[in-house]
Amino acid sequence: MPVGKQAIKRRIRSVQATKKITQAMELIAISKYQKAKSPT
Repeated sequence: MPVGKQAIKRRIRSVQATKKITQAMELIAISKYQKAKSPT
């Protein structure tokens, strides 16, 4: 089942976008965790 170059490029962009979103979510989670951990 051959896949065209366009489809491969689109898939790569999609994965890269998902990776960026995931990294942003991780940063948010880390900052929220740190805030919750140190209200003392």
